[in-house]
Amino acid sequence: MSVEIALRAARVRYGPLEALHGLDLPVPAGTVTVLLGRNGAGRTTALRALAGTVGLAAGRVEWRGTDVTRLSAHERARRGLCFVPDLRAVYAGLTVAENLALAAPGADAPDAAAPYPELAPLLARTAGTLSGGERRMLALSRALLARARVVLVDEPSLGMAPPVAARTYRMLGELAVERGAAVVLAEQRVPDGLPRGSLVHELRRGSRASSGEPAEYR
Repeated sequence: MSVEIALRAARVRYGPLEALHGLDLPVPAGTVTVLLGRNGAGRTTALRALAGTVGLAAGRVEWRGTDVTRLSAHERARRGLCFVPDLRAVYAGLTVAENLALAAPGADAPDAAAPYPELAPLLARTAGTLSGGERRMLALSRALLARARVVLVDEPSLGMAPPVAARTYRMLGELAVERGAAVVLAEQRVPDGLPRGSLVHELRRGSRASSGEPAEYR
């Protein structure tokens, strides 16, 4: 498997606290990679470091072997990286249709809502008035519609009903298997429905504690 993006000896500090301790994290193309761990383990910080929304105190970020550590989050997004954080992942002041238009420019709103038909009746609603699960569907639509090369999602199923969550993981798996995207998910437990060949890295206190297949962590 070719490495699409990677953290190399990455260290991230928030004031006096070090959140990542020299983390090495290769992310293959065409694969779902799960970052597993409890709150404070470094999962979210690792995603932010890959996305460029937090800077490194040491180490580097490589994209297809090229050092992109100094590239801003905006520049990484333009190169094909999509980051869906766990909070503030939608534009609350815009309507559902307007949020979808940003995710899929040029597409009709009903077509853009295709990954989640539940959003179709809500197109005129302001995103800030949606439930937690509805906001999550709207946020994930951006990742599913963007055709990005790297897709980073923090807690994909947050607030979703189980059937919707299962569909979400299936669609994220299709991004990797059918489109060849490098998909990275931050999770507190290993979700069901991941495609064959998925990888799990367990993080503890900002370091990689172990790696393996999803079945080993269930």
